[in-house]
Amino acid sequence: MKKEALFVYSDDLLNYRFSEHHPFNQQRLTLTLDLLKDLQAIEDSDIVPPRMASEEELLLALNPSFVEAVKAAGEGRMGAEKAEDFGLGTEDTPIFPKMHEASSLMAGGTLEAVDAVMSGRCDHALHLGGGLHHGFRGKASGFCIYNDCSIAIKYLREKYNARVLYVDTDAHHGDGVQWSFYDDDQVCTLSIHETGRYLFPGTGNVHEKGSGKGYGFSFNIPLDAFTEDESWLLAYEASFREVVEFFKPDVILTQNGADAHYFDPLTHLSSTMDIYREIPRIAHELAHAYCGGKWIAVGGGGYDIWRVVPRAWSYIWLEMTGQMDKLEEHLPQTWLEKWQPHSPVTLIPTWKDPIEMYKPIPRKQEINEKNAQTVEKALYSIRKETK
Repeated sequence: MKKEALFVYSDDLLNYRFSEHHPFNQQRLTLTLDLLKDLQAIEDSDIVPPRMASEEELLLALNPSFVEAVKAAGEGRMGAEKAEDFGLGTEDTPIFPKMHEASSLMAGGTLEAVDAVMSGRCDHALHLGGGLHHGFRGKASGFCIYNDCSIAIKYLREKYNARVLYVDTDAHHGDGVQWSFYDDDQVCTLSIHETGRYLFPGTGNVHEKGSGKGYGFSFNIPLDAFTEDESWLLAYEASFREVVEFFKPDVILTQNGADAHYFDPLTHLSSTMDIYREIPRIAHELAHAYCGGKWIAVGGGGYDIWRVVPRAWSYIWLEMTGQMDKLEEHLPQTWLEKWQPHSPVTLIPTWKDPIEMYKPIPRKQEINEKNAQTVEKALYSIRKETK
């Protein structure tokens, strides 16, 4: 029987781990799934394990030399200088044992989600282990080795001949995915992120619109530092609604980094949990309106793994499965009691963030006006055609 949604997970995904103190910490997967279980919002029958992506599948979006380099590095067969040529052994992307196997499983998890949706086993699929959007065809970057999003989109094109809309709400620009499909008119990328003036990877300007036959199919909304909920959501909803109507995809793939939150230690935006409730709601609505419900969601960034990521990512599953009405004001007491002894910060006991979580932003009006102008520039080509 067809399910509304499937959740891709196994403990083996935790093997993608650079070091004990690296900010990319997949314990957030465990925290999120445990929160959903304590809510009684997910059953064992909803969970499917990831599979290992085959080499043939990896090579849809990766160079053979890069895959061989990752294998060699993970087996201790590569010197530091050579590794750096492939973006490995850096501060962001250190080498760890069996990198290839861990990265292939992450990619395979997203492919499992793709097949579940495209074969009709479910309308929606969620793989929070995925979302490694900075990886390139021949180089690792920004905590990302194999770019599962790019691999999945190539796979969607090759196996299902699908027009794909990729929507990225990570605070960091989805550069690896954008450049993979920059000249492709069958893949449309939309990234809403903090401006690259202050933040890695420094790209994602409104003028990055694609090239060749792909010109006009790349959309970027670089938001000013300290952007708050209202301005963020106006940019997200306006761009998503107008781009999906323009492109009319067969399937939507969303990357759901949870690092635009005020508490995130690596970014400079000032959103609250309110945006993370709206992000999947709008994606869900538009997937049904344009794609017969076909919606694949992956994780991404998110470096406050205790106070932010579990709540933000739980919202995606609750939205996919129509369980938002399960939420009361407080998180399950069992979850709070279980995890507070392990957390270096005081857990937030409610689904919503505390009122007055941060001091008022002094440039709020200026930031909001600048963001509105950015949205206008980014969507100018669409709006010009519809006038």
